[in-house]
Amino acid sequence: MLKKQLFTILALTSVSFLSIAQADKYLDNRWYVAPFGTFIEPGGDRNAESGWGGGMSIGKILNEHFNVELKGFYQGLPGANQNGNWDLAGGTADVQYFISRGTFSPYTVLGLGAMNSSHNGDSGVGFIGEAGAGFTYELHDNFLVRSDVRYRYNNNFSANLQPGSNDFHDLVLNVGFVIPLGPKPKAVVAAVPAITPAPAPTPVAVADCSTLDGDNDGVNDCKDLCPNTLPGVKVSIKGCWIVDVKFDNDKDIIKPQYFQNLDNTAKVIKAHPELVIEIQGHTSKTGGFKHNMSLSDRRAMAVKQYLVNGTQSPNLTMRGYGWTQPIDTNDTEAGRANNRRVQLEVDGKPQQPLHDK
Repeated sequence: MLKKQLFTILALTSVSFLSIAQADKYLDNRWYVAPFGTFIEPGGDRNAESGWGGGMSIGKILNEHFNVELKGFYQGLPGANQNGNWDLAGGTADVQYFISRGTFSPYTVLGLGAMNSSHNGDSGVGFIGEAGAGFTYELHDNFLVRSDVRYRYNNNFSANLQPGSNDFHDLVLNVGFVIPLGPKPKAVVAAVPAITPAPAPTPVAVADCSTLDGDNDGVNDCKDLCPNTLPGVKVSIKGCWIVDVKFDNDKDIIKPQYFQNLDNTAKVIKAHPELVIEIQGHTSKTGGFKHNMSLSDRRAMAVKQYLVNGTQSPNLTMRGYGWTQPIDTNDTEAGRANNRRVQLEVDGKPQQPLHDK
């Protein structure tokens, strides 16, 4: 049974070395020392019991897959059946093939060497060959645990230390440490060139609306509630086209003194037939809301009828706003008189209501 197990180990080890591929570049190439203890199970041909021993290896890491080392050892076997003890001392040159490198690193090993065997007062130097498999486990960059199991073939040539055979087959279990010498090389990380941040976009200067007057009506864009009035027309302090028509309180009749102003307005409208214009009627805040809404509609209608003079103008519309959009205070008679007005909004976009002051 022992011989079958030993030959199985030998076959597996041989296959591993036959399938070796090109080793990649590996940074760690340190020398190391490796003390170990040994348990040896002899084959039946030695007529001996299991024994113990130990030794020391000196090795070097070659690349990602290979180590080479020189090993010396001593092992003792008690004799069986009153057969004498065996004292085994020798050394091998080993080649280890690591399947992978990492914290846990499995490997196979082949070794060739010589061993002096002493038995019953006689001794002889013979050839030994070993094959096996094992692993290392890294606890620190400079300290690893290692164990392997090996088949050992020993030929003592013609020493005749054991009657009937000079060929011996043993099972060897080694347990020990690997102590690499010097610091473990580290991969050099290429410096990543600093990325120069893109320059911040130059902020686009935003013009101050207080310096702008888009419709050239004399009211800056911050205050202009009617930004599309025509150049040259009369506007209020809010920039809206005001027809200079004032109504008496609760009246919608246009007084003759305003006819000239309305005639000038009609000329401007006829000169720009493409424009959509809303005629907006307004009141002061006197009386009820519904009454003032109706009054503002009538005022807007009166101005529209004057401007079109009986003709149709689909681009000229009218609407009453009551007291919802004052341009002056309703607390004084002068302010209320200013609020009783008609104004024109180009493009028919109603103004936002203004709060009473």
